[in-house]
Order: sequence, then C-alpha cells, then structure tokens
Amino acid sequence: MADRLNEAMLITAKPSPNMKAAGGRLSLRGEMILGLVAAAFLMAALYFGWRAYIYQEEGDPVASAMQTFEKQNDLVVLTYRSQVVAESVIKGPMGVSVLDRRQVVIIPAMVEYRIEFSGVDPSDMVWDSQAQLLTITLPNLRTSQPNLDEAKARAFTNGLWVSRDDAQALARTNSQIAERKAVEYAKEPEILAIARNAAREAVRRNLAIPLQVAGHESARVEVRFANGN
Repeated sequence: MADRLNEAMLITAKPSPNMKAAGGRLSLRGEMILGLVAAAFLMAALYFGWRAYIYQEEGDPVASAMQTFEKQNDLVVLTYRSQVVAESVIKGPMGVSVLDRRQVVIIPAMVEYRIEFSGVDPSDMVWDSQAQLLTITLPNLRTSQPNLDEAKARAFTNGLWVSRDDAQALARTNSQIAERKAVEYAKEPEILAIARNAAREAVRRNLAIPLQVAGHESARVEVRFANGN
C-alpha cells in the first residue's frame, strides 16, 4: 500500500515536458510558445489601437454630398448688379409732339443666381473611386426677381407741362420697363457663364471638407448643369 502511494506521488510530481528538470525553468519549446502568444497579444493590441485612433474608414462620397446639400437647401452663387436705363413717353393731345411728356430714369438693379439643392438627388451624382472624381449634375440656375433700388434712381423729366399724375404714370411705366430689362440682362450668355463658373467653385468649396472627413482627401468634384453647360 505504501509503495503504491509513493508511486502515485512520484507520478503527480513529474515535471511538465515544457519544463527543464533543473530549477523548473521553461524548455526551449515552452519559451517559443510563450513568445508566440506574447507576439500575438502585441499584434492584437497594435491592431485595435490603430483601428481606434489612426484608421479612418472611407465614407460614401455621394451620401456626404447629399447631406451637405440637404443642410443648405439653396445657395446664392452670384449677385449681379447693373444700372438699367428706362424711358417712357406720354403723347401730347392730338399727337402734338411739343406737348409730349417724357421721362428717362436710371435705376440700380440687382439679380441673384441660385442653386436649388432640393432638386438634386443621388442619381445626379456619379463617383469614380479609381479616379477619385465625383461628378454632379445640378439643376439649371434660378434667377431672382430683379430688385430695383428706386430710392437711388435718377429721373429726368421734360415737357411743357408735366402734372403730378403724369409724373407718377411715367415712373410706374419706367419701373416695369426697368424690371424687364434687368431680367434680359441677367439672361445674357456672358453673365450666365460667369454665374455657372461661380456655382461650380461654390459647390467644390462646400464639398471639400465633407469629402475629406469621409476619407477622400484627394477627391475632385466636377459640376455640370441639366442644360448641358
């Protein structure tokens, strides 16, 4: 009985194969396993630290652009100011020209060019990930109703006799003429080209930061318009 007990005690006290007999130190194999485990823990710690503090997953550039547009709704890209000259005449009785009443007015006018982002949806955008190019097709620019600064208008009225009613009638007619002319000026090709270029630059500036935040620091933006310009 005592011999069996001693044998059992010897078996349980037998050192691990990864331990050296002298001093209970790890064997070469045990040291290699422990080193691999430590290296694995170190790599895992480095990976999670990189994911948490350095790595930035690239976002969807189309979604980033749409979010920016939804916040702005619309954007004034250009304010066009001009001096509009209008002239109106009230004919004299019986067609006598010497009794004509005439007024010439110079009125400062202002027209705004806007982009209405509410008319843009994701189908108007194409993202080329290889070229890092976002192409956007915008609705045509909208022009505001001309704002006539009649307080700063200069009026020149002549005629042998111009009553107050005549002067008021001439002023009303001239305001209508000036408004029509301001609209015509705002639609001139040269002015529209300037407004479109201003719109392109404004959209590029507005999307630069959102695209960088989404992880596309080298992204470029190309802006087109629905009418093909």
